[in-house]
Amino acid sequence: MSVTADLAAFAGGLVQRSGNLGVFVAMTIESVGIPLPSEVVMPLAGALATGSGALTAAVVAGTVGNLAGSLLAYGIGRGGGARWLRPRHLEAAHRWFGRYGPGAVFFGRLLPVIRTYISFPAGSAAMPLPAFIAYTVVGSLIWSAVLAYAGFRLRSGWPVLAAAIGKVAPVIAVLAVLAIAWAIAARLRARR
Repeated sequence: MSVTADLAAFAGGLVQRSGNLGVFVAMTIESVGIPLPSEVVMPLAGALATGSGALTAAVVAGTVGNLAGSLLAYGIGRGGGARWLRPRHLEAAHRWFGRYGPGAVFFGRLLPVIRTYISFPAGSAAMPLPAFIAYTVVGSLIWSAVLAYAGFRLRSGWPVLAAAIGKVAPVIAVLAVLAIAWAIAARLRARR
């Protein structure tokens, strides 16, 4: 088994054994920067939901878990970002989040891979905490709800959804990073 498969199996087992507490823990772990795939956690939580109330509870557990882990990552970025980033990278993060902060966090929550790490630069750029929390909650709620609902609708077919998302996630992440780099380069050229 690969590391990714091992993490997916761990996440699935956690949700199956512990229900919404497992969803909360798994989504917290993912948001602290450990790539525990929410693409497995939330569809499985939806597939295990016995009705709309249980589905709603799973979405809330996922969203709150994302917020908890994101706040930890934000704090790490805020407290130690200067030690981990080169000064020019830290300055770029400050500029990026000064200009696009809420949007960067919101849209980052909707992108596989990027969603796991977006909190660190937000913290190191000292993005205002209330805005960070609001955009994290909204983006995480959308992500959790869409994946859980898909799992709820597919039921026993949820592994197909998780596998499909897992296969396209690296491509989406690379495209998103390239789009962000292109936008930054275009802005820098425009300033000159």
